[in-house]
Amino acid sequence: MPARLTLRRPRAGARPVRRAGGLRLTALTTAFLALLAPALSACGGDTASASGDATLKWASSYFPAHWDPVVAGSGAQFRQLALVYASLTRTDTSGKAVPDLAESWEYNDKGDRITFHLRPGLKFSDGTPVDASAVKAAVERAKTQQNSALFGDLTSIESVDAKGLDAVVHLTQVDYQIPQLLGERVLQIASPKAAADPSKLDQQPVGAGPFVVEQLVPGTKVLLKKNPDYWDAKNIHIDDVELTSAPDTATVVSGLRTGVYNFADIEPSQAKSAEQAGLDVFIQPGFNAANISLNVNKAPFDDDRVVDAVRHAVNRKEFVDKLTFGHGEATDQPFPKGYVAYDPSSADAYPYDPAKSRKLLVAAGHRSGDIALDLVIPAEDPAAEIVQSQLAAVGIKVTIKIDKNWATPFFAKDLTFSLYSTTGRDSAVQTLTAHFGPDGPLNLSSPYQPAGFEAAVAKVRRTPLDAPDYPKVLQAATRAGLHSRALVFTYSSPNLFAKSKSVSALPKNPAHIDWTGVAIGGS
Repeated sequence: MPARLTLRRPRAGARPVRRAGGLRLTALTTAFLALLAPALSACGGDTASASGDATLKWASSYFPAHWDPVVAGSGAQFRQLALVYASLTRTDTSGKAVPDLAESWEYNDKGDRITFHLRPGLKFSDGTPVDASAVKAAVERAKTQQNSALFGDLTSIESVDAKGLDAVVHLTQVDYQIPQLLGERVLQIASPKAAADPSKLDQQPVGAGPFVVEQLVPGTKVLLKKNPDYWDAKNIHIDDVELTSAPDTATVVSGLRTGVYNFADIEPSQAKSAEQAGLDVFIQPGFNAANISLNVNKAPFDDDRVVDAVRHAVNRKEFVDKLTFGHGEATDQPFPKGYVAYDPSSADAYPYDPAKSRKLLVAAGHRSGDIALDLVIPAEDPAAEIVQSQLAAVGIKVTIKIDKNWATPFFAKDLTFSLYSTTGRDSAVQTLTAHFGPDGPLNLSSPYQPAGFEAAVAKVRRTPLDAPDYPKVLQAATRAGLHSRALVFTYSSPNLFAKSKSVSALPKNPAHIDWTGVAIGGS
């Protein structure tokens, strides 16, 4: 994860390790095209190819490690997988669930069963029908496949009945979050025929999304073409996609400038140089939030005073200033300000106060230097150095340790102290339970959960999304979750992208990249 490592959950979108071979090839290509830049400009630059072909050339720092959506999970890589796979619902610019493969849905009166009505006549790119049986197979595989990264997101689903084009989803509890949940992040639906061998699907993805894979070089590059059978193909104006694993940060901007790429996700450190190169730099709204993860089942965090000492030792502004280059913001909860789940009453509950932090440590019986902690992370990360410095200032010694197999002890809850950041979920309840629930993948202190959290979340699930009191009920659940002693939120870094001017503006769907209506070179 390069110049600035952003720790996103490995199950759900941590950046894969760069392939050295892919890097050399890309750098050589970039250098070669740089020599041809004047000629390219004379021919009209990157406004369109000579043939008029509309090709998206996307350099991604989140190139998927897996193309089986069940294994890839619900993190940052879902954006790339959404080129291939469609879902029951998708998210509009307001963050609400709207029809995708399902043209409509309704709950029963009790709220513990929801029926999705699929669009007629759809098929996967291998010719398999898109029907309720495919939905049933996708849910069951996500719940039971041994290497599934999604099973924890589907605890509300008991079973699915397939009735032609009607997928009847039986729930374990009343839960009105299901349309939000079963979108691009959690239920990208693969052809059940192709998914009969998940390992093969991982290398040869087959979906019913806007594009079809023609060639896949694992970890390096994938070539796709427009899917004429996609249900909304008339609004997809891109003919081909070249998705490439991004090289080093400097080369990405150079590649965008010379036309090797015309779209890229970039780091905040790259934004200024991209703007100076005449590129369009923009933020796709999202729910990113970084945190310090504590295991309250292990000393010294089994003492609330030590936890509070860490909370008051954190200077969030330093993270923003040093890591986001002015593009991020300090945060003390997993939702951005203005979002329906953000709880204003919980803001700044533990302000930066190193003097108070030191007093708490003394009250807990610790002299300066008594507490020595290993901060275990998967790769080098400037955020870890900030944590180390800030805790040293209050008398806590931190040793940074890199474990390339970090995911195993983290998800086994064996670590005491770590860092994490996420891209959130489309369902606010899933974001909350992932962070604070007893089985939450981001809760290093499982099975611990804060008092009152379970009841608050259950109330949200029982509240229809269009109910007048839904915002109030949801914010109460956020407030209950933030009583957790297991996470200290620090800062939010944006979903930052750069594109050539030949690529038209993208819909501002929160956390998503939607290619509907996007044109290239006037196509």
